[in-house]
Amino acid sequence: MQLTSFGAVELGKKIRAKEVSVEEAVKDTIAQIRKKEPDLNSFVTVDEQGALAQAREIQKKIDAGTCMGPLAGVPVAVKDNLCTKGLLTTCSSKMLSGFVPTYTAEAVERLKQAGAVIVGKTNMDEFAMGSTTETSFYGPTKNPWNLGHVPGGSSGGSCAAVAAEQCVCALGSDTGGSIRQPSAFCGVTGIKPTYGTVSRYGLIAYGSSLDQVGPIAKDVSDCAAMLEVLAAHDPKDSTSVKRQDTDFTSALVPDVRGMKIGIPRDYFEKGLDAQVKETVLRAAKVLSGLGAEVSEFDLSLVKYAVPAYYVIACAEASSNLERFDGVKYGWRAKQYEGLHDMYKKTRSEGFGAEVKRRIMLGSFVLSSGYYDAYYLKALRTKALIKQAFDRAFASYDMILCPAAPYTAPKIGESLKDPLQMYLGDIYTVSVNLAGLAGISLPAGTDAAGLPVGMQLIGDCFQEKKLIRAAFALEQARGGYARCPYAQGQDTAAGISHAKGHKEPEGSVRK
Repeated sequence: MQLTSFGAVELGKKIRAKEVSVEEAVKDTIAQIRKKEPDLNSFVTVDEQGALAQAREIQKKIDAGTCMGPLAGVPVAVKDNLCTKGLLTTCSSKMLSGFVPTYTAEAVERLKQAGAVIVGKTNMDEFAMGSTTETSFYGPTKNPWNLGHVPGGSSGGSCAAVAAEQCVCALGSDTGGSIRQPSAFCGVTGIKPTYGTVSRYGLIAYGSSLDQVGPIAKDVSDCAAMLEVLAAHDPKDSTSVKRQDTDFTSALVPDVRGMKIGIPRDYFEKGLDAQVKETVLRAAKVLSGLGAEVSEFDLSLVKYAVPAYYVIACAEASSNLERFDGVKYGWRAKQYEGLHDMYKKTRSEGFGAEVKRRIMLGSFVLSSGYYDAYYLKALRTKALIKQAFDRAFASYDMILCPAAPYTAPKIGESLKDPLQMYLGDIYTVSVNLAGLAGISLPAGTDAAGLPVGMQLIGDCFQEKKLIRAAFALEQARGGYARCPYAQGQDTAAGISHAKGHKEPEGSVRK
């Protein structure tokens, strides 16, 4: 049995028990990545030599008894918008196609301090702007459950890699559902922590007031173990929060008796696929049968969440992406006349269509004639959405709803209608607008065999409640359901590789 078939915590136990070495775990992970990349395109960069060097150092610490945490020796993949010193960090863009940072993101650094081995950088939507991982400069990632379908986005590479057992766990980032939605599409588990719980230092920003780094893994236990490592105050991040309740693994108790779970009627109305609705409500019945008090309520303001989110996110993106002008780092146009011409040509050549669309929208809503009409109104709407959730959490411990209104679309469908793609974020963006915690976990599959994901939303700093409820549901369901592709079954359905696919780059070390 390949080592990547184990969960992160389970593999860590085997490494500490000397049943397998760190180097063996890393070599098996690299082998699985190489084997499956021609089908999936989950990775942008694979750091084989660097990972093996890390493995040897961590093995020495494990042998000496100085590194014995649950993730010690475990290979981890990292989304390509988290800086890694000496290793390509491209945001899956042409603009940063050759960018090698001089420092490492705090979230990645904390994993390394815990003994995890960074094996490579995963594919994503360009600058995290997209919901399918199709806007990547390096070509789309495929969903291992059916290679003709998208894995979701923008953390699609991380989720596909975990589902396909190219690695046991990964890091993602969530601006409006970019961990939870692809986790749902790929049948894995992902947590969007409360804003400020995980440091954003070294995360290349999309929407600074919305972005949050989080774990992606096969099951709730692995996500809890990863979040326990990631959550810490960081003085380098002004939005980082000091928390005392970060022992998330203590919440791995399959007991939801007395928990009050609300189901918002607004989330189960027009636009929700019938199979998704049925599957999620079936999961709600399981929780009810386990002793939770489940009831419906009106959340309201749902229809305003997507427009408010995209106004705010695009406004922040237009500001954050100003720095990419060809002067200090990144792509620079080869031919230009004067400074302003260099700016224009560099940004025209370096950014893809979706990034340009969002920059233009953000610049428009921030312009002097429209600032009050759009941006300030969106901020007021954001405050109203937070108040609506505050009222809900006065009565409920958490909210249960779908993670997406449908299962994974076919490759090429979503980009035909960007507005429809934006509306697909309807169940996830409110969590980011209100700075809440959310977890996405598998609830079943549809008639086509594609995963259906459900979402549990908790109040600020209530991740433990979410982990407890998710763990109880997972145990009642019988644990993690492996993807057929990971078991060696053909899920290609006659689909040829998409144009633009690139093999992962080799080791990049300085």
